[in-house]
Amino acid sequence: MKNEIHPDYRDVVFHDVSCDFKFVTRSTINTRETINFEGKDYPLVKIEVSAESHPFFTGKHKIVDTAGRVEKFRQKFGAVGSKTAIANDQG
Repeated sequence: MKNEIHPDYRDVVFHDVSCDFKFVTRSTINTRETINFEGKDYPLVKIEVSAESHPFFTGKHKIVDTAGRVEKFRQKFGAVGSKTAIANDQG
């Protein structure tokens, strides 16, 4: 194997911010943040979903506020972007 052409493969802490779960694995990902985990400094990668928080593995569903998103859209764009408003006016 040639020297200095491969990325640095090292221990990295992945932090699932949705459930405050941290685990160490090896990765080549570049990070700017570091963390002291179990007495040792590691590069830190923040993630939104891991096996500890994913509904498939936990059996728990998170409720997503889709109604709030629709209302925000309607307030921002009014009837201009709504196909239902046009359909209701014609029928």
